[in-house]
Amino acid sequence: MMAGNDRTSLEVLDFTARDAAAAPAVKHYGEALVEAARRDPRIVCLTADLTLPTETDLFRDTFPERFHQVGIAEANMVGIAGGLARCGEIPFVHSFCVFATRRCYDQIAMQVAYPRANVKIVGVIPGLTTLLGVSHQAIDDLALMRALPNMTVIEPSGQGDVRAAVAAAAAHEGPVYLRLKRADGSEEPAPATSDFRIGKMQVLRRGADGLLVACGMMVAIALRAAETLAREGVSLTVVDMSTVKPLDPELVALARTVPLVVAAENHSIIGGLGSAVAELLLEEGVDVAFRRVGVGDTFAEGGSTGYLFEKYGLSERAIIDTIKSLRQRRRR
Repeated sequence: MMAGNDRTSLEVLDFTARDAAAAPAVKHYGEALVEAARRDPRIVCLTADLTLPTETDLFRDTFPERFHQVGIAEANMVGIAGGLARCGEIPFVHSFCVFATRRCYDQIAMQVAYPRANVKIVGVIPGLTTLLGVSHQAIDDLALMRALPNMTVIEPSGQGDVRAAVAAAAAHEGPVYLRLKRADGSEEPAPATSDFRIGKMQVLRRGADGLLVACGMMVAIALRAAETLAREGVSLTVVDMSTVKPLDPELVALARTVPLVVAAENHSIIGGLGSAVAELLLEEGVDVAFRRVGVGDTFAEGGSTGYLFEKYGLSERAIIDTIKSLRQRRRR
């Protein structure tokens, strides 16, 4: 079995290249997991040969007797986690988002979601945030995990919310999928406190001309788009919908106060946050112009995050253009 630091494929080279060019990153997730484990001795950690990219080296070094390195065997890892949960432990399992979900989906369904096992599935490198192309780009993981009964789906936007989400996931009884951007030194300093709660949105900005609903990395981009539009006289409400499932029903009342809604996500526009928002609003009879911003019905390719976000329509400009297009359509 390969050691947690010894994965020899391009996966490690991807992270090594970025780390060399970035400021030292604070491992907010890794630190939060260790803190949670100090509070609750039932928490154990599993990883599929990706210890450093998932920040679980901190857990390994602090609680070696509660750390399980299973090698490149994600399906087996999920099966082990299901068994540990049945024995009263709280397993946190780790891999890249695409490997933690699509590669072992049947095991998640049968050994975690169906028995409502108390397993926390943690994925890093969401959406288009990798140089390694289609095989590593998780553009369908939110859709897959949303579709599973009993599964809670969380994508926090900031490092302060990451810490709060780890604590909330540990306290939550039942399966959780936690989708994280890996810390790379580019993050803003984390606030001392967070308003994160499972199932509750955070309203970050208020305006009367439209509503932007975003999750994960798209929250900061949505805020920048709202600030740019504000200088042009367009005021927007911006919501951080960090819990993709269950979706906060209070979004309905908020959407009734504006003429248009745009959902933005680092994911396919099919089946993720945008689909969840559309389903909720339509079923509640909300009469509003609506559009999704995200990856279209296509695969991408390898490239830097900035390049891919621009090419596939996940940029500030894409959000601004979408808002302006909806406003023009309503005027017509």
